[in-house]
Amino acid sequence: QVQLVESGGGLVQPGGSLRLSCAASGSIFSINAMGWYRQASGKQRELVADITNGGSTNYADSVKGQFIITRDNVKNTVSLQMNNLKPEDTAVYYCNLSSYKLGRWRSDAWGQGTQVTVSS
Repeated sequence: QVQLVESGGGLVQPGGSLRLSCAASGSIFSINAMGWYRQASGKQRELVADITNGGSTNYADSVKGQFIITRDNVKNTVSLQMNNLKPEDTAVYYCNLSSYKLGRWRSDAWGQGTQVTVSS
C-alpha cells in the first residue's frame, strides 16, 4: 500500500516558473518509476514526464527542454520544475507511482491532483 501527496500548484503568468512536488509513503517496489501526468479541460490525461529509481527519464515532446523531473530515492519524492510556462500548460497535474513486475509496468498509486493555471 502506498500513498502519494502532491504540492506546489497554483496560478502563474506566462513565462513564469512553478515547481511541483510529490511524496510517496508506504511499500515501494524495488524497480519503480515516479512521474507526472496532466489533464487539461476536455482532453485525455497524458504523460508529462517520469523517472525511474535508476535515474532514466522520459518526457513528452511538448515539454522537452522546458520541464525537468528529478527524484530523491531516499526520501521517495519526485519534483517537476516547470519553466517558461505557457497557457497550454494549464491542467490538473497528477503524480504517479508505477512498478515493473512480471514483465510489465503497473500503476500502483495516484496523487490527488493539483491545479496549474497559466494566465495573464
